[in-house]
Amino acid sequence: MTADDDGPDAADPATELDTRFSEDGAAALSWVEARQLLERAELSWLSTIHRNGRPNVTPVLTVVVDGTVRFCTGAGEQKARNLGDHPEVAVTTGVNVLQGDIDVVVEGTAQRVVDEAELLRIADAYEVKYGPRWRFDVAEAALEGEGGNVALVFEVVPRVAFGFAKGPYGQTRWRFTDR
Repeated sequence: MTADDDGPDAADPATELDTRFSEDGAAALSWVEARQLLERAELSWLSTIHRNGRPNVTPVLTVVVDGTVRFCTGAGEQKARNLGDHPEVAVTTGVNVLQGDIDVVVEGTAQRVVDEAELLRIADAYEVKYGPRWRFDVAEAALEGEGGNVALVFEVVPRVAFGFAKGPYGQTRWRFTDR
């Protein structure tokens, strides 16, 4: 889904510009703009927490469905094991430049998606965004890819998000009070 869809989503969070970290002339970014950046991102970074409390950061392919970030992982992968112990995550996307773009960070709770109809929509979103190589079928409350690889699907239920504009520099915070 895109930001223009009328389906349920994480719309209308409280938005504020943090002037402590913003230059004169900076303006708060809209959540619609941030969500569009998340939708277009080819690659994001997922931060999870190891059982022993250490951070784990890994690149992931994400899609946005119903206004929230979704990602996949194999059941035996470190991020899946981490989520079993600590569902709190951060998803980050942006560019490695100092000027002229926006980075977005979404903090929240990763919840497993098991509903077949929702998984089908997520599978479709992966194929639309990443092409036929990322075609999935739904099998046993997960997505199944080429060669029978099974991926668990998670939705990031946002609590707070940040947008970091680079020129003029500005920091926007979005709070999702109903989360």
